[in-house]
Amino acid sequence: MHVLVVLSHPDTKSFSHAISQRFMDGAIEAGHTCEIADLHAEGFNPCWSLEDIENEGSSPPKDILKEQARIEKCDAVCFVFPLFWFGMPAMLKGWIDRVWSWGWAYDQLDDHNKSLQKDRTAIMLIPAGANPNSWEPYTEIEKSMRNIWETGTLGYFGFKEKRTHILNGSTGSDQRRENLLNDAFEVGVHCFRS
Repeated sequence: MHVLVVLSHPDTKSFSHAISQRFMDGAIEAGHTCEIADLHAEGFNPCWSLEDIENEGSSPPKDILKEQARIEKCDAVCFVFPLFWFGMPAMLKGWIDRVWSWGWAYDQLDDHNKSLQKDRTAIMLIPAGANPNSWEPYTEIEKSMRNIWETGTLGYFGFKEKRTHILNGSTGSDQRRENLLNDAFEVGVHCFRS
């Protein structure tokens, strides 16, 4: 199986980069192939434009066709991004807005289970600085985030299995960070459940 890892963090020394690498190490160990879409390093333009709107469903810009081709050959997409004000960074949001376009990813809004895309697995690995013990007051917000991402976004794009992993404590001790890296490795190993 083939996994597209979509990474959204501008710093190549970031914990998000380390998480994406450990996830890929695990997936490769399990016999899968991986491709990384490092949005910042590749200079992806996240700005939704009039050109995007005018070409929806017909002839998207070349940069969008490139991203859609990557998606078409994968069986799973792993999104790696830091939790940013209880959401995803603008770069990734813009990538989703532009790439998963009307007429390519979906063509109706009545049933989020109907997609123009094949069934895939979606995995979100989200480093968050909050200490796991201090996260309890935010459990309702976490439920809302999961609902927005898993139902309101990914639900329209052919993702039948959606797993979100909020990796709390990513700014914590070395041991905590190593545990999170090990968790990402295990998610990679088991990214395709049978």
